[in-house]
Amino acid sequence: MAEGDRPRSYAMVIDLDRCTGCWACSVACREANGVAQGFAWNVVMTGEGDAQDVPSGNYPDLDLTYYPVGCQHCEDAPCVKVCPTGATYPRPDGIVALDYDLCNGCRACIAACPYGARSYVPPGQGARGGGVVEKCDFCAARVDQGLTPVCVAACAQGARVFGDPSDPDSEVARLLAARPAKRLFEELGTSPRVHYLLRRERRPL
Repeated sequence: MAEGDRPRSYAMVIDLDRCTGCWACSVACREANGVAQGFAWNVVMTGEGDAQDVPSGNYPDLDLTYYPVGCQHCEDAPCVKVCPTGATYPRPDGIVALDYDLCNGCRACIAACPYGARSYVPPGQGARGGGVVEKCDFCAARVDQGLTPVCVAACAQGARVFGDPSDPDSEVARLLAARPAKRLFEELGTSPRVHYLLRRERRPL
């Protein structure tokens, strides 16, 4: 297979130094994807785990880290394993996608997802009519057109980068090679495709 024919394998890198918690990514995502009122595929957490909403440091020298969280597009995705209809499936490029025509709304995937990235939308709500489970799909339709996910395009701080980490010339690969990064709940063995570049700078509140 020629280099130009090499199948892509997508990932997202989020720079925690650059994220200011503005929520533009979440607003853009809701608008672009017709997410029902009261739901979000992409949220911005303040801190993580037991430290959510808890700044570090001593008053008045306090610092807070923002974590944008959505579907992590795991290589070994628990949601795929438990879906009884095949509605949740991994694409060849690594995007964990949903076929809403196959989703029966059983919510097994919600129980299996350790990231809280899925929501059951009641019938009659949202662009898909509800009665199904919804989640981020990395804006797969945009990606298929050579565009970036809308959350990447909407981030004025440039905190989000999307691309193929197996391509050494990609910005994603360059950032992961240059900066320490972490993935959420790595100990679970899900191998998320969302990487968070660790903070280097303090951002006083």
